[in-house]
Amino acid sequence: MTEMILAKAVGGERLTPQEGLELLQSSDLTLLGQAADAVARRLHPEDYRTYNIDRNINYTNICTAVCDFCAFFRKPNSQEGYVLARDVLLAKVEETKRLGGNQILLQGGLHPQFKLDWYEELLRDIKARFPGLNVHGFSPPEIHHFSKLNRLPLRTVLQRLRDAGLGSIPGGGAEILVDRVRREITRGKCLSDDWLNVMRVWHELGGVSSATMMFGHIETLAERIEHWDRLRRLQDETGGFTAFIGWTFQPDHTDLAHLPKASPFEYLKTQAVARLYLDNVRNVQSSWVTQGLKIGQLALLFGANDMGSLMIEENVVAEAGTVHYLTLDEIRNAISELGYRPRQRDVFYKLVDEQTERFAIEANRSRPSDPGSVPDLEIAG
Repeated sequence: MTEMILAKAVGGERLTPQEGLELLQSSDLTLLGQAADAVARRLHPEDYRTYNIDRNINYTNICTAVCDFCAFFRKPNSQEGYVLARDVLLAKVEETKRLGGNQILLQGGLHPQFKLDWYEELLRDIKARFPGLNVHGFSPPEIHHFSKLNRLPLRTVLQRLRDAGLGSIPGGGAEILVDRVRREITRGKCLSDDWLNVMRVWHELGGVSSATMMFGHIETLAERIEHWDRLRRLQDETGGFTAFIGWTFQPDHTDLAHLPKASPFEYLKTQAVARLYLDNVRNVQSSWVTQGLKIGQLALLFGANDMGSLMIEENVVAEAGTVHYLTLDEIRNAISELGYRPRQRDVFYKLVDEQTERFAIEANRSRPSDPGSVPDLEIAG
């Protein structure tokens, strides 16, 4: 039965939820990987695989939501809470540009005080200094929070952020788009329909975004399918998702630390089935940030066509004790070793020109090999 379902997916036919579930229940990792790779090659017959250079700037860790899976957030009255000073944040953006980055990933907690004009001013400051840089910013829970805090319609909030310089929206905060799961592991954060509606309205305004899933905690296999099914239906409706990125829950230092960490086997299997199920999402990204170099590389044979970002800075996963660091040469070599040409892309999955790519390669070779030796520009506040 599994082979029949895989042949159907490889041939370009859409899988049903029951068929997707049967694949997730399979333990034949080789067959799943071969099918996912065949679909990736059909969608991407080119001789290259891509990567991006960006930086995850967390402008604040203060958050009114309580997520059992998050080791990063701090309550509003915490002595460990911070808000990045504007000059510090802009210095981070400047360093990203010097290293050949073409975007920043701008995310933070659900701050209880900042009104929408604070975020608009932040975007305008960034775009005034770095007009060619894309701001991939504010996950759906943040934007839903902006709408509620400011008592403004969601469309108005998104239009104002777009006009201030927001270029695209990351898929953060999706976790599992099933309310049973969301209610059990988080409080004070938007539910599934609200997450999806932020993306729907943004797509209707002409914007693009990524889609994500954090798995390997309390969800069932059927709930993973439900998550993908909701993404697939919205993509049918809007076509606004550029890519899917899945990663495993990192339990250390969280309130769910008693849960076992999902294995590389589970990661590769789930990514492979995601590639087969999400037939209308063109790109799938590897998560070497949570899996490390070798499994991140292997993901390119299990349905991924993109190695993800260099991640000049990453704080959320690192706070949970998972710290994988790759140089740009290591990312490029991982792609080359599989017989593909490594190529740098932008958030829209368009290739940068070769001169820009060469500049980034040389700039990163002069970067300190130990990320800890790069000055930490965050300050408490």
